[in-house]
Amino acid sequence: MPERVAILVGGGPAPGINSVINAVTIEATNNGLEVIGIYDGFEHLMKGRTDMIRSLSISDVSRIHTEGGSILRTSRANPTKNQKDLESVVETLKKLNVKYLVTIGGDDTAFSASAVSKLSGGSIRVAHVPKTIDNDLPLPGGMPTFGYETARHVGTELVYNLLQDSRTTNRWYFVVVMGRKAGHLALGIGKAASATVTVIAEEFRKEKVSLSEVCDVLEAAIIKRRALGRNDGLAVIAEGIGEILDKQELARIPGVIVKEDPHGHIRLSEIPLATILKREIQKRFAERGEEMPIVDVTLGYELRCARPIPFDIDYTRTLGYGAVQFLLGKIEPKLSNGMVCVDQGRITVLPFEELIDPKTGRTKVRLVDLNSEHYKVAKSYMIKLTKRDLEDPTMLSKLASIAKMTPEQFAQKFANIAD
Repeated sequence: MPERVAILVGGGPAPGINSVINAVTIEATNNGLEVIGIYDGFEHLMKGRTDMIRSLSISDVSRIHTEGGSILRTSRANPTKNQKDLESVVETLKKLNVKYLVTIGGDDTAFSASAVSKLSGGSIRVAHVPKTIDNDLPLPGGMPTFGYETARHVGTELVYNLLQDSRTTNRWYFVVVMGRKAGHLALGIGKAASATVTVIAEEFRKEKVSLSEVCDVLEAAIIKRRALGRNDGLAVIAEGIGEILDKQELARIPGVIVKEDPHGHIRLSEIPLATILKREIQKRFAERGEEMPIVDVTLGYELRCARPIPFDIDYTRTLGYGAVQFLLGKIEPKLSNGMVCVDQGRITVLPFEELIDPKTGRTKVRLVDLNSEHYKVAKSYMIKLTKRDLEDPTMLSKLASIAKMTPEQFAQKFANIAD
């Protein structure tokens, strides 16, 4: 009886999932392994169910690598929340005669995969393939997580269209882009599409911020844009801003319900961040007797199941191939588990232990490096209030006039966000 490898997908969708499934199935089959796909991540394994699986052959997957979505679906079920659930996952995998497991997911799925590997005592070899459009896993060589480049490509096209509408109709757009912990996707889209301004959580340099602080950045950008002779504009805003806003402040906003997912994260999809920011900015301008036309848009679900661009197809086929090679001991034979990566064009595997942050006990998160050239270049092309603006008497006078304040009042109000 051939040895069996199982594939499952956890977390949110990302372009390229089917390409990994394709590559794993083909390479495993060609090496004499039997391949099964497990539906809905860890969800059914936690319940001890062995029926939510499907056999995968080369003919089943031969053309799926160009398609978006996941033929195995996905879920955010968290087996590490309860020890019995974790034990059930390992026991059920053993009942299914699974010797090798390929998990496809982000930081939470990576953490679950490491826990499964540890509890199995090495009887189940685990290869994790890093997937997230957030690009927030600490991969070597600055490589992106798969799905990110496709999401950025599709998002950039959409934002470009909105920019043209903004210019044509002389109004502002607030576009919130996915990215729970890190602002990579928002920054990548904003930079590529030439957004007027991009706001990410990292730039606030602290764990919690107030809604007022975020709105100060946006309001100042709008005022500066007007001082430069333009009434139109588009702000790309990372949804991770919602993660660092005070929960109690959020809960006081009418219509906002603060909930958590199985991994303990705030359900950012339940927080209409773009609308909240739009209303607050419009309120500020209304207090000055002005009507401020803003359209709020949230991008995310449009990006996650897009057809992967060639980069992500190429990348994920390499990762899927590498996962099988690793499981068979042909790459990093001394390791029994880890995350499959590409570093300087070569397949490598990071042990799960190296991915865990000793302070949090969770998977490390790669944030936007504010000292990187990537960020500095992006920022240099944004319309943002700077200290130089406040120090230039002519510019300060113009900004204050637009805001209907004295220069002293304007400088005092926005001094903290002028960078």
